[in-house]
Amino acid sequence: MKSLEPLLNLQHLCVNEKANDSSVESTKKTESFTTPLSLDEVEVILGYEFKNKQLLEEAFTDASLGEDFSNERLEYVGDSVLNLLFTKDQYFEYPDLSPGVLTRLRAANVDSDKLARVAVKHGFHRFLRHKKPLLEDQIRQFSEEIRRYPLHSNGLVDVPKALAGLVESIIGAVFIDSNSSIDIVWKVFKDLLEPIIRRETLKIHPVTQLYEMCQKKNLKVKFVDLWKESTTFDVFVDDQFVGRGSCRLKKEIAHNRAAKDALDNIVRILDKKDT
Repeated sequence: MKSLEPLLNLQHLCVNEKANDSSVESTKKTESFTTPLSLDEVEVILGYEFKNKQLLEEAFTDASLGEDFSNERLEYVGDSVLNLLFTKDQYFEYPDLSPGVLTRLRAANVDSDKLARVAVKHGFHRFLRHKKPLLEDQIRQFSEEIRRYPLHSNGLVDVPKALAGLVESIIGAVFIDSNSSIDIVWKVFKDLLEPIIRRETLKIHPVTQLYEMCQKKNLKVKFVDLWKESTTFDVFVDDQFVGRGSCRLKKEIAHNRAAKDALDNIVRILDKKDT
């Protein structure tokens, strides 16, 4: 997408301030799971110099920290801006696509799974200030699991929502700092958001794909919910067991994994039926 207005001549800022030592104070409080914010490093990653440094600090401050400000408002702004950017970009890139397909394509590029990957890939999570004791482990697990799904998991992994919110907050901060310039925001983030999901790489959700495939073959799909007993779902096609999925943390993920497992096994079922 070509910029509709000249990009501001932004230079990197060399931050010389030293962080205050707050170790004594932190021992008097509940254990804090925070990361010191390094404005200069973040700006280098972004390739953008903030005029208002407080916006950047706000973007990396989670509500769990309990301070007078958090990134929730910037997240709200960033979510809207990001949707607008992809709407505009894809409208011109795909003049032949219907609104329904464009909506799916946009959703795949702005959902939590996709944005959390951006945070991990560029290390934004290292600067997030928070008091979420489980978040670090969730991020490590997420980083390992997405290796099996390089572009998007389509609901097969547990996504740390705080990471997606963080990316939206940074987008919101740049938008506000640049006098609401969507062109500057796109210039800053277009490469950071790569790999962008395009028409040829857009995948169908495993549950949707399973139902569509079986419907074409006049096969009956049945999910058996065993999540409360064993954190699993079983899948039967024409009363034949074809797949199982499990997830201790979220029922929805177990359901999706069961559909994916069934899809992986359905070929031999269809072959037998055709024979």
